[in-house]
Amino acid sequence: MTQDAPGGPTTRNDEEQDERTRPEARLATAVSAAEQALIEFEIALETFRVEMENFSRLHHQRLGPMYTRLDELDAQIAEAKAARTGDPEDLRKAQEARAIVMPMPGVEELFHGWMDADGLSPEAAAMLNDQAVQTPKRVRPSEEARKLYRELARKAHPDLAQDETERARREEFITRVNAAYALGDATVLRELLDEWAAGPAPAEYRLSESEELYARLEWLSQRKELLAAVAKELEESAIGSMLRMAPDDPDRLLEEIAEQLLTQVAERESELAGLVE
Repeated sequence: MTQDAPGGPTTRNDEEQDERTRPEARLATAVSAAEQALIEFEIALETFRVEMENFSRLHHQRLGPMYTRLDELDAQIAEAKAARTGDPEDLRKAQEARAIVMPMPGVEELFHGWMDADGLSPEAAAMLNDQAVQTPKRVRPSEEARKLYRELARKAHPDLAQDETERARREEFITRVNAAYALGDATVLRELLDEWAAGPAPAEYRLSESEELYARLEWLSQRKELLAAVAKELEESAIGSMLRMAPDDPDRLLEEIAEQLLTQVAERESELAGLVE
């Protein structure tokens, strides 16, 4: 039987209300909310980072040859101008332009068989001649992979650990999760989800002393500031800025850039033809 408090009997609801209003209990609730918010932020950041890496890979594979061709044409144009004028300044510009496209000493042999006599890869030659090339493999994570990743991150994130041993176990596991997500491998993510479910259960959360809770909350705040800085750096990078222009259809953005580059290549070729006539 519940003892009566001065002024009247104490009910179970009163006790539960008192427990919820204890400073430590309210602080623990705030820490838990901050942990979940941090995890959601890290999930979004990791997803954007993976998107950036995949977009950067596609950008390099599909547009890199065009940029190389433009650099070569710029060098040839500068050399043709210098040959016509003999001006020292034109000669200097021609040397600088050629230096951009010259291979690094000792590295040229690594590319043996990759380029033709004009310094173009087969993919570059095909693209510049309007021939079909093999489309780079699409590795953007599917909706299923995204869903599995979010579930794994919520369950196994290292920030949920309350001791160093558990944190180390989670860090090793989440590294494998991130690697599978970067490849968009839903099969491996499903296997990892089963592995986590079959593994040792995470230690039950125990209410800490208020000093420890405050320290935890401060760490979470600092971690959030660090991740915000990383997110800003990613978003403001060249690839990040391009990706944010067309987050739902980055492939179309690559096609538009390719069309612009092809136009520039045609203009450079016309200018060069006029100089060497």
